[in-house]
Amino acid sequence: MSGVLILGTWAALWGLNVALAGWSAARWASPILFGVTLLILWELVVRLFAVPTVILPAPSQISAAIAANGPTLWGDFVQTVLKGALTGWLIGCAAGIGAALLVARSDFLRRGLLPVGNFVAALPIVGTAPILVMWFGFGWESKAAVVVLMVFFPVLVNAVAGLADTDAMQRDLMRTYGATTGQELRYLRARAALPFVFNGLKIATTLALIGAIVAEFFGSPTIGMGFRISTEVGRLNLPVVWASIVVAAVAGSFSYGLIALLEKRLTFWHPSQRGRG
Repeated sequence: MSGVLILGTWAALWGLNVALAGWSAARWASPILFGVTLLILWELVVRLFAVPTVILPAPSQISAAIAANGPTLWGDFVQTVLKGALTGWLIGCAAGIGAALLVARSDFLRRGLLPVGNFVAALPIVGTAPILVMWFGFGWESKAAVVVLMVFFPVLVNAVAGLADTDAMQRDLMRTYGATTGQELRYLRARAALPFVFNGLKIATTLALIGAIVAEFFGSPTIGMGFRISTEVGRLNLPVVWASIVVAAVAGSFSYGLIALLEKRLTFWHPSQRGRG
């Protein structure tokens, strides 16, 4: 009987989604409806099959944990996202773009720095995070250092690829017009690099949040999302663990959306943006 109820609910909500397909608002309504459908089914499965809270709390329990622990979650958000992840993301992305400008002008740096970058990017965070925590202390500074290490090379590689995404004819045309090196960089290479740079920035957005949270597992003050998750898992307080996960997911999605919106505004001319409303 429980299975029939779950399947019936899914079928009804699926039918509603299909009915909305022809509406002008379907572009934003369909994802919302799909998300609501998953939450309803999640709630039904947990309630009807009496799934223990330590295995999977219901969305209503997670919502109650968010409401009951609002100030704590906000403090964790400030510590992990605004201090650790955002600071590290800004420093790492700026350093990656700056290094790409130098690499694009020097074959020596390209041959030397990029292989080192690939090597460092392959290092596991569980190995580098404890070292950086010992170097920079247990505060948010060590988490920012982990984030810098994680985001620097993806941004560097994408920016270098973008700066090289011009052909000889385009460069010759700029020289024919008497463009200086700076003008060629500004009007040709930088413009061609923008889509690549934004790809790197979007990747870095996700990596920054992951890096900051994981780094807190290896030492932090009594605050932060990583600290909260590791502590509450030990206490089997899974609703609070999921509440922290939800906050992190919302923060990551919002950050990614901001970068994607900025990309759409600045690279509207690129073929990748055609057909997007």
